[in-house]
Amino acid sequence: MYNILNGAHSGLRWIALILLIIAIFNAAASSKSGKYAKKDKMLNLFTMVVLHIQLLIGLGLMFLSPKVQYVDEWMKSKMYRFYGLEHVLMMLLAIAIITIGRKRAESAAAINTRHRRILVSYTIGLLIILAMIPWPFREALGGKWF
Repeated sequence: MYNILNGAHSGLRWIALILLIIAIFNAAASSKSGKYAKKDKMLNLFTMVVLHIQLLIGLGLMFLSPKVQYVDEWMKSKMYRFYGLEHVLMMLLAIAIITIGRKRAESAAAINTRHRRILVSYTIGLLIILAMIPWPFREALGGKWF
């Protein structure tokens, strides 16, 4: 079960990142149009839904992963601290910022405000996510490209 969830979490990461980037560029490009079309709303919603699925898979991994162990002095271990605390909290924060930003954008009356809120919240979320992904070049975390 661990291998399936880990593979899904690693693979879905790329879809989530691509959707975030597309949504950010779409918000930047559409802000000048003066329209908030159904495609904008659906892209933003689908991006958020994929991130929530990614979060649920990640939370499931917390209970199965050998990289998350709350043993004695786990805070002194770079890997255990990263996966057991830093990664989880910062990903929750990023997804919360994206979710709140999308909700605030949908309730905004001005079209430019909608696109600007999506642009800002999704960009902040993307930056946090990029910083907290266990990339292969981050030593001692055991991350992989796929």
